[in-house]
Amino acid sequence: MIVAAQVDPEWWSSGLWNGRPISEFLQRRDITAVFRFLHARGVSYGRIAALVGVSANRATEIAKGVRQVTAYDVLERIAAGLNIPRPAMGLGRDEDSVVPRDGGCEAVDGGSDRSPAGVGAGAQVSDLVRLRLGLDEALAASSVVPRQLELIEQAAGEHMRVYPSASPQIMLSLLAADCREVQVLSLRRQPAAVQARLSGVAALLATMCADALMRLGDVAEARRWYGTAIHAADDSGEARFRVLVRAQAAMLPYYFGDPAQTVAMADAALAVTSIASSSGALAAAGRARALARIGAAEQARSAVDQARRLFDQAGDEDTDVAFRFPAKRLLFYLSGAYTWLGDTGEAYRVQDEALRLYGAVPAVPIDVALIALDRSICLARDRRATEAAVTALDAVADLPEAQRTEIILTRATDVARAIPEESRRGQVATLTDYVQACRERARSLGTTAALGP
Repeated sequence: MIVAAQVDPEWWSSGLWNGRPISEFLQRRDITAVFRFLHARGVSYGRIAALVGVSANRATEIAKGVRQVTAYDVLERIAAGLNIPRPAMGLGRDEDSVVPRDGGCEAVDGGSDRSPAGVGAGAQVSDLVRLRLGLDEALAASSVVPRQLELIEQAAGEHMRVYPSASPQIMLSLLAADCREVQVLSLRRQPAAVQARLSGVAALLATMCADALMRLGDVAEARRWYGTAIHAADDSGEARFRVLVRAQAAMLPYYFGDPAQTVAMADAALAVTSIASSSGALAAAGRARALARIGAAEQARSAVDQARRLFDQAGDEDTDVAFRFPAKRLLFYLSGAYTWLGDTGEAYRVQDEALRLYGAVPAVPIDVALIALDRSICLARDRRATEAAVTALDAVADLPEAQRTEIILTRATDVARAIPEESRRGQVATLTDYVQACRERARSLGTTAALGP
């Protein structure tokens, strides 16, 4: 005979889940974590379902995060069925309530109903109790409690903090879980204010996914994710999100496509805001860089002036959080503009100032590498081929391996191509070989598996 795994009450005070005390998840009433915690300890979802009085399918959906449990009566039933102390879930003292195990009326010895109206009335009350519990759960499933929404927003904020210094592969893995959670919640009926906040978070998460995919060189999938981000931003009704995601999306064709599309997308970003903003300054700076790259020198210089003006009006303070636009990032974009304009003297000056602001140990190494690659292009144009190749090689080699992604390798290839053919030997050949080796290594590591189901 197979003995069903039992729930040890000690687990709730001393157990750990994902390296954190299970008590933290109980306090948040995170039933998904609770069910997964039990399952990892050998309690089947069928057994959990029997203990708390739901179907096995429902228990599995809760464990997968497809369903959220917030109805008070259902939480009480779960606490009673799993021997969780009521105060641990903020449900009051254990003696405050006795919750029937089957969700209906409690039976006394002999099976008679406690209802004074007898068996018939008891059955009717039982049906009403089940109906009320089901209605509570349905209503709870169509809304997000404030704390749950705050946690989702906090998670997105934490992702934005670590994103600039983390490898894109790791970030895609981290972002996938939160994207799924927002997806599940967004599929349900939500009040307008809640849906707007969910859409704002979705816009940020999707933009990070798109940017990570762009870094990896997965252009087609990055374009799709930017489309999702724009959709979510528009659904949020927040102008700041609408400008931000469009400005970020404009970077994709600059690195992998037609820079003229960057100009058009930056124009679209600037068109959806009526006030100066750091995201507007980003859009203007990206537009300037793209105009310079396609040879529209006069327009590019006007766009540089616009970017500086918008930054002076609304630029960010110094920060390394993703999607913010401090002075060092403005200089990073202007480095590209002056490089493509062929104004190497001004480019060197801007690059030196940018590198000073990023510091000797930059928190955003990819920005510093791209600035160094701009400098390499300038050196190549000044016919300093060996310096250009060495600078480019150092820019790539100084990055952690996981950061040597296609966006960097493509730019390093641009450096080699900018060097006159008769000078492509020695250090230039070494650069070319090194970039090819990095590209082959990156392919062997894989890219987008983290976004799989």
